[in-house]
Amino acid sequence: MTRKRFDDIGCSVACALNEVGDWWSLLVIKQAMLGTRRFVDFQNGLGIAKNILCDRLSRLVENGVMTRVNVGEHGTRYEYRLTEKGRDLFTVVVALRQWSERWNGKKDSMQLVERGSGLPIAPLAVRGAAGGPLSVRDVLFVSEADESEGQVG
Repeated sequence: MTRKRFDDIGCSVACALNEVGDWWSLLVIKQAMLGTRRFVDFQNGLGIAKNILCDRLSRLVENGVMTRVNVGEHGTRYEYRLTEKGRDLFTVVVALRQWSERWNGKKDSMQLVERGSGLPIAPLAVRGAAGGPLSVRDVLFVSEADESEGQVG
């Protein structure tokens, strides 16, 4: 049997994947970050089938990542907009982009630059409390049960 959801395994990464874990959903989110709002524009920009796009937008709205807004003055017309929860995925999208550019060797045709300065954004890094960069080798994964028993590692 194929697992459909990961609600019961107690993992924050799995929980996030429940909401945005397939590649179409992340591409819809990235497209929304570029300013796309209308269904037809998502479809044209991504080359996605209508039924798949409808499903992904519905799921993103249901999970509070996007909101569906009626903007029709003379009839019903909807736009899809990122919520604060959706905008918080910016770091995830940038991290995936930078990871891909590093390991796949292909640069995206669009570059990310700071609006104010026009300078390229810096590579993302996980930082420690003192501000220095950390790698996976510099951290410990500690469960709440270990913390309550005074055990680490």
